[in-house]
Amino acid sequence: MLNKIFAFVMAVGVPLSIIGTLMHWSSLILFVIYCLTIIALASFMGRATESLAIVAGPQIGGLLNATFGNAVELIISIFALKAGLVGVVLASLTGSVLGNLLLVAGFSFFIGGLKYKRQEFNVYDARHNSGLLMFAVVIAFLIPEVFSMELKKADTITLSTGISIILIFLYLAALFFKLVTHRGVYQHDKETEGHHEEEPEWGKGKAIAILFIATLIVAYISEHLVHTFEFVAKSFGWTELFIGVIIVAIVGNAAEHASAVLMAFKNKMDVAMEIAIGSTLQVAMFVAPVLVIASLFFDQHMPLVFSWPELIAMASSVLLMVVISNDGESNWFEGLTLIAAYFIMGIGFFLL
Repeated sequence: MLNKIFAFVMAVGVPLSIIGTLMHWSSLILFVIYCLTIIALASFMGRATESLAIVAGPQIGGLLNATFGNAVELIISIFALKAGLVGVVLASLTGSVLGNLLLVAGFSFFIGGLKYKRQEFNVYDARHNSGLLMFAVVIAFLIPEVFSMELKKADTITLSTGISIILIFLYLAALFFKLVTHRGVYQHDKETEGHHEEEPEWGKGKAIAILFIATLIVAYISEHLVHTFEFVAKSFGWTELFIGVIIVAIVGNAAEHASAVLMAFKNKMDVAMEIAIGSTLQVAMFVAPVLVIASLFFDQHMPLVFSWPELIAMASSVLLMVVISNDGESNWFEGLTLIAAYFIMGIGFFLL
């Protein structure tokens, strides 16, 4: 039933998005149409991911979902950078980290925990990811802010570019470690229990094609979505920070939200965790650095410098996730705790 609703929204939303753009409808109406259409497209990306996870395993499936999901945010952010909205881009990166660690993981734990009293996931992956999260968010994001107090703007950009190159290199090394040199070394027992017995909804080729086509459509809609931000912000009295942290992050990560919760409901926690944590790592260690480097080709350069509220919120989210996930188990109350933390931070960013 839900899939039919999403299919209907997509079938109606895509042509309406094109017609509305060409006919210059109200920015508020277009904002709503764009957001609903992107979320509907995200549901198809989620179904494609599930099919790939069955065929290729949880790590590959989760990685592909995170990659295509973050491609949406990367596209939105590049158009925002082109428009000179550096503050919105930095805020959306913050929102992605908070959204994935607290909202996506939180709802996955909560919804899955309502059906299963105790859910397990790969504890070795959780501990490996904890170290990378601490490095990427607490160290790599904090250093530019600290040093920028003593550096000139040009030097801050140079520092940010250097850190970005290191982050991209380490992220690629982490993928090589998990998928090549140490693939299966720390495999969870549940992962070996015949995920091939389950029939995928779509074959590998069709699933990848759907992910690719959906991403292209989302890219088109995202370019126009960026142009509605200013009007919507003035209409509702929202700040640039709130739009970036909450609105752009939720819409841009709709694919991960839908997929991770669906996987948790089906007790596929390894996939759900790979989506939530893997997506966070990809945002912090690949998307953010790529945006810093991409900004060098625009009029306004983007340093990897976040505000103190953003840094504290991200560091707190990482620490909470590390504490909760390091035992390799989850339940609905832990999920509710993560969701509560997200709403507390959301209120703070709304009032800033």
